[in-house]
Amino acid sequence: MLTTFRDSEISLNPIRDAGIAVVGFGRQGKAHALNLRDSGLDVTVALREGSPRRREAEDEGLTVVSLPQAADCAHLLSIMLPDRVQAEVFERDLSPHLGRVHTILFAGGYSVHFGGLEPPDGLDVVLVAPMGPGYQVREFYLAGGGVPAKVAVHQDVSGEALPRALAYAKAVGCSRAGCLLTTFAQEVELDLFSEQVVLCGGIPQLIILAYRTLVEAGYPAELAYIETVREVKLITDLIYECGIAGMRERISDTALVGGAGAGARLIDEGVRERMGEILDEIREGSSVEEFGEEFDFKRANLEGDIPEGMEEARRVVEGLYWKDM
Repeated sequence: MLTTFRDSEISLNPIRDAGIAVVGFGRQGKAHALNLRDSGLDVTVALREGSPRRREAEDEGLTVVSLPQAADCAHLLSIMLPDRVQAEVFERDLSPHLGRVHTILFAGGYSVHFGGLEPPDGLDVVLVAPMGPGYQVREFYLAGGGVPAKVAVHQDVSGEALPRALAYAKAVGCSRAGCLLTTFAQEVELDLFSEQVVLCGGIPQLIILAYRTLVEAGYPAELAYIETVREVKLITDLIYECGIAGMRERISDTALVGGAGAGARLIDEGVRERMGEILDEIREGSSVEEFGEEFDFKRANLEGDIPEGMEEARRVVEGLYWKDM
């Protein structure tokens, strides 16, 4: 059974007197640094020389240091760099300067699990992975709430690794929503699977093909966009609030019966078999190769997937009076 932790069960004491260096000031790094500071902890931001993020961090009232300086002065390093550069930056700029560091924390298990980054044996290595983007981590914190997080321990040298990870999760607000105990392997494999198969792969591809089908059949692009993109939010909101069964109770009989029949024809056992193949590739690490040398090329070519006229239809629809539906 899944082990969970609530805010009332967690103390900040394991990291209250620790110097924390947040390495990176992107979406997650900024949110973590500000929330840690607002929770009363000693936080600095570590950036490479010449980083364009320096001014942004300093404008927030945060102290900015170089990467080697952070590793020299902090007790806990929070690695908030993009996955594809973590191993290189850690080996070059952080690993030689770990004099005071007792804990290395990650927001995702990718680099450690797939072997690109090998933390020293003598340190605690933990994970606090918010289940939401950085802007939500910050906004929910300011509103008195939080984004739930997956928490894991890779190395526990001190015997305090889990309490430290949970304390960090509390400081960034995640324990207000709940912390879920997992492993580095589970976190990264589940994350990659959900991204590739459902969230960033399956859903966009389904939308793109449905939109293209309607437009090529002669329907107005704007109406096709509303039906295949805008209304997705209505259904996903229902599923989020009351589950698939609850969603089905709230839609029309026509939508219920028609959707059940068409859905089973469209997404069949062949799709599930291919999902299994993708999961096997993720677990074996073979899919990780796609994030290597061809990363920039593949990112640049993603724009070719979007049908001609779809962005124009989006801008028209967003200008209509029901833009916030």
